[in-house]
Amino acid sequence: MIKMSELQQGDLVIAEYEGIKWEGIVTEMNHEDKEVCVETEVQSLWYTPEHLYPIPVDDEHLKKLGFEKEEGVGFMKYKKGAFRIKVPKGGDFADLEMWYREDRRHMRHLMPVHELQNQYYQMTKVELNQD
Repeated sequence: MIKMSELQQGDLVIAEYEGIKWEGIVTEMNHEDKEVCVETEVQSLWYTPEHLYPIPVDDEHLKKLGFEKEEGVGFMKYKKGAFRIKVPKGGDFADLEMWYREDRRHMRHLMPVHELQNQYYQMTKVELNQD
């Protein structure tokens, strides 16, 4: 489950409908009825927060978001413009550093993609969407 307060339009989430889970993009939010419209490859539907799940940040999703991967000694670095994400070699995405210019943040939890998108926007003032 994802709290509505964590979501913004454009965020990537997993939506569950009749036991089937689909990856999709938040297109609209109805705070009054506590519903979120998610567009999947099948269709757009309204979901309540208990039917929305986070997508863990991983190599595959960073590539989908347009990051380039660079291997370093003991770490992997993902770059998109001046924005950087650094994870220990072996892909421990529960311990990542990210920075944009002088703003540096160290996350010690498995960050979901929607949180990365929101942090990216806070730091760069640019939306982070799939390419």
